Amino acid sequence: MWPSKRRLKKRFRTAQAKAGQRAVFFVEAAHFVLAPYLGWLWCFTRLFIPAPAGRQRFNVLGALHAITHQVITVTNDRYINAESVCALLHRLAALTLDVPITLVLDNARYQKCQLVQALAGTLHIELLYLPPYSPNLNLIERLGKFVKKQCLYSVYYDQFDDFKQAISTCLEQTQTTYKDELDTLLTRRFQTFKKSQIMTR
Repeated sequence: MWPSKRRLKKRFRTAQAKAGQRAVFFVEAAHFVLAPYLGWLWCFTRLFIPAPAGRQRFNVLGALHAITHQVITVTNDRYINAESVCALLHRLAALTLDVPITLVLDNARYQKCQLVQALAGTLHIELLYLPPYSPNLNLIERLGKFVKKQCLYSVYYDQFDDFKQAISTCLEQTQTTYKDELDTLLTRRFQTFKKSQIMTR
């Protein structure tokens, strides 16, 4: 269960964002692997589907604005690490917003290390960490699933560059082509459990 102080702080920050007094971004890293993403397949006979070889990954560290749904990203095909998070912090600071910035993010080691926290303090960006094992409380998780549905499910990409471009294009269209869908999907309603009990054998 979410500790009461942290829950109240998140609600307060979200209320400030809704009032235009603060910019709240939800942060998460998504790792898209160049592999088959099957949607629906009904077949009475054997059907061979092309699939890319290898395990190339396109990593996207994204920050989703809680109100406008603007997406700021840092991407690579290697690893997401503390330097990636620092690059994202610099990009958010470069927006030169006239309100304070809060990032809501999980407890990944590279997001909670001293390097990231020190830079966030220098840039006057607040870091608000979610409770452990709470992906349901991170709004940007829904965006990752949306991207897979839009451009990866049941689509074959022969070249890694085409795969990366499809994902990047989808993310670039969050404020245009997909705005209406995302405004419905990315609501600030979260599943929470007021009473939880761990069952043991």
